[in-house]
Amino acid sequence: MRRVLGLLAALILSAFAGVAHAGVDVRVNIPAQRMSVTTTDGEAYEWKISSGRKGFRSPNGVYRPTRLEKNWYSRKYGGAMPYSVFFRGGYAIHGTGAVGALGRPASHGCIRLHPANAAKLFALVKKHGASQTRIALNGAAPDNLSRFAKASTSSKAKLAKAGSSKHKIARAKHRSQATSVAQQRRGGDWEAARGQILLRPALPAGAYGYQPYYPSGYGWR
Repeated sequence: MRRVLGLLAALILSAFAGVAHAGVDVRVNIPAQRMSVTTTDGEAYEWKISSGRKGFRSPNGVYRPTRLEKNWYSRKYGGAMPYSVFFRGGYAIHGTGAVGALGRPASHGCIRLHPANAAKLFALVKKHGASQTRIALNGAAPDNLSRFAKASTSSKAKLAKAGSSKHKIARAKHRSQATSVAQQRRGGDWEAARGQILLRPALPAGAYGYQPYYPSGYGWR
C-alpha cells in the first residue's frame, strides 16, 4: 500500500514539475527585425516583425503578457490589431494588415506580425498561460530603416521655409522703420526752416503791403 501511494505521489510531483517548467519564450531582436519563439514542448519559430519606427521606439525590457485580445482596434491610431498580446500598457504584439512592411520599422511602438503568426503566438500564450510566457525586447532599429526619416526631412524643409519667411518679414520691418526715421528727420528740417523764417527781421511798419493802406480822403486812419 505504501509502495502504491509512493508511486502516485511521484507521478503527481512529476506532473506538477512539467507544468511548472512549461512556457513560451519570446525574443524580439529589434535591429534584425525578427522574433524567435520557443516552447518547452519543443516548438520553435522565427518570424519577421515591424517594430516602432523613429519617434515611436518599442520599449526594451523583459515582460509578461498583461492581457489577450483576439479582436482589438486602436482608436488612437485607427488600425486593427488582431490577436493582440499586450505586455506593457498599450504596447502589444499583434497581427497587421501591412504585411509588406514586415522586416523594417513601421509601427507606433507595438510589435507587428503576419496575422497567421500572431494567431499562432496568441494560441501558444493561451495554452501555456501568461504567467509562463516571457517576452524580451532588445536593441534599437537603425535610423536608415525608418520611413519616418523622410517625413522628418520634409519637416526640416518646412521649418527652413518658415525661417526664411520670418527673415523676410524682419527685413521689411527694418526698411519700414528706416523710412519712418527718414520722414521724421525731414519733418525736423522743416521745423528748423520754419523757425529761421520766423526769426527774419520784420518789415517797416509803414511799408506798403504790411499794413492796410488808407487814402487820406477817407477821413480816418
